[in-house]
Amino acid sequence: MGEAAADVAASYDGFFGVGECKGQVEIDGEQVPLVLTPASQDVSGNHEALVAALLANREWVEEKVVTNSAVLLRGFGVRDAVEFDAIVDTLGWPDIRYVGPAPRTHIHGRVWTANEGPLEEFIYYHHEMVLIKEFPGKVILFCEVPPPEGGETPFVPSFRVTERALKEFPEMVEELDAKGLRYTFTALSKDNTKSMRGRGWEDAFGTTDKTVAEQRARALGMDVEWLPEERGIRTILGPRQLTRVFPGRNGRRMWFNTVVGMHGQELSSATFADGSEIPADFVKRCGEIIEEESIQFRWEKGDVLILDNLSTLHGRRPSGAPRRVLVATCK
Repeated sequence: MGEAAADVAASYDGFFGVGECKGQVEIDGEQVPLVLTPASQDVSGNHEALVAALLANREWVEEKVVTNSAVLLRGFGVRDAVEFDAIVDTLGWPDIRYVGPAPRTHIHGRVWTANEGPLEEFIYYHHEMVLIKEFPGKVILFCEVPPPEGGETPFVPSFRVTERALKEFPEMVEELDAKGLRYTFTALSKDNTKSMRGRGWEDAFGTTDKTVAEQRARALGMDVEWLPEERGIRTILGPRQLTRVFPGRNGRRMWFNTVVGMHGQELSSATFADGSEIPADFVKRCGEIIEEESIQFRWEKGDVLILDNLSTLHGRRPSGAPRRVLVATCK
């Protein structure tokens, strides 16, 4: 038995075993994601036993999420939003309300739908809520209905992007970090579920009052500009860093930005903090690096995937229907 398997088997009287999944990779001796499965048939599909095991091993699970960047709970037969919410609650990480452009619907407790934008569109890699002052430490995803084809949730070890960008563009990376970034995003008043970035400002800020919306935006570190008639609002964020180093992650310099996803888009922009343009060839190459480093994770029914939001970017591949993935965001 390997060291990692022995460590897992020692938890909660051997409740967890170590499994494998397609797309899994080894980084610095750790499996990404770490796949935890039932150690015996006695606990397979036993949701209450899983909740008890997680409760008894909270600190150990959090350690694995940080060490491995992602932990997959597979084979435990989690059936629906109620059972998923019990898992989220048991892990004990405080809730953090989602703020962002993705259209979402509240389902139960701390559980929401993931981005409800068109399944045929690719949702680009991102750290959840990376642009605002308070962002989640963990993103927990649950697959209620796996897609018949496509629909993977690929994720990327963020520090690998920084490492490679520094090798190819050391001066540009350091200049962007030193000068900072400025982002803008435009939102209409009402939600548009035909767009993966279609959440309206009224829903995002939980009000129809422009004064209240401005106050809430500024509390999140945004400036706002009201646009004529029904064109909505433009939010302005900056300066923001290109990379970040977080405690407990081996000093790794995370690619903690959304430059590639927002640069030169119809509703958004990413520039230097002074408004000057970021070279397009740099953005294009960084996008290629992100794709090259991505881990292709394919869902199975009942999967619960815990991502360290500080160290992994994630996205969504175009998908066949139906596909239903639920989400909880935690501090």
